[in-house]
Amino acid sequence: MDYGRSLRFGYLLTPLADASALELGEEADRLGLDLVGVRDHPYQRRYHDAFALMAVLLARTSRIRVFPDVACLPLRPPTVLAKTVASLAELSGDRIELALGAGAEWEAIEEYGGTRRTTAQGRAALGEAIEIARLIWSDLRVARFEGGHYRLSGARPVLPSLPGVWLGVTGPKSLELTGRAADGWVVTSAQVPPARLPESQQIIDAAARAAERDPAAIRRVYNVIGSIDEAARRGPFSGPVEQWVEDLAGLATTCGIDTFIFAGPAEQLPTFALEVVPAVRSLVVRLRGRTG
Repeated sequence: MDYGRSLRFGYLLTPLADASALELGEEADRLGLDLVGVRDHPYQRRYHDAFALMAVLLARTSRIRVFPDVACLPLRPPTVLAKTVASLAELSGDRIELALGAGAEWEAIEEYGGTRRTTAQGRAALGEAIEIARLIWSDLRVARFEGGHYRLSGARPVLPSLPGVWLGVTGPKSLELTGRAADGWVVTSAQVPPARLPESQQIIDAAARAAERDPAAIRRVYNVIGSIDEAARRGPFSGPVEQWVEDLAGLATTCGIDTFIFAGPAEQLPTFALEVVPAVRSLVVRLRGRTG
């Protein structure tokens, strides 16, 4: 399965409350990467707020795109979240995407004032958040919405801005929601290893077709946890540059992944950007050429 989309590459930032995250984001921009993902854990005392960090990073770069990887919906009301993203899009020249997660560390979320949700409730809230974001980004005079988790009684939409809305999900029903309504899927290699990707992609594709959407229009973002070194292959995403090139090109041409976010050691970022990325692009061109 290969949707033929152009490839993107990025780096996953942990927003530690010091200068390191900002410096790494700027380095990713200098190295020519396409994206920076920022972990969103508002309850972590030693982390900067993800959206504050993204705002500063956008102000200090001119090319690279950013996205929350992924936004903690239980602690971020979707109306305000959509307004924030729209503002950052306008101020940066449309260099931001919105990726949403249903929530995970529930004890910490509750301690920070959020409400614990079941899997079904979290999925329903994600679906409502997608609708609300698109209402806030519309040219309507007034936006109204009545859902099980959120309501708008007369919100004033902002100037139209159309970032992508991606979902960070893994369950079958949430994957179906991605296919029906989202612009992209974000997942981590530790959650869905390569062998399970085709099954997940098929669920997304079937739901997209049922909703009369083109599956190829949905971006597939893979956070790749691993290490690049000269040791022999020790498993997926753990080995030399040549192994990484083969693995990522294979995922692009057989599993439909079009966006790879490197979630490895910071000191290996230059190796990923300067050695792995161009070689993967070149190999994918050759592989696609062989299949027409």
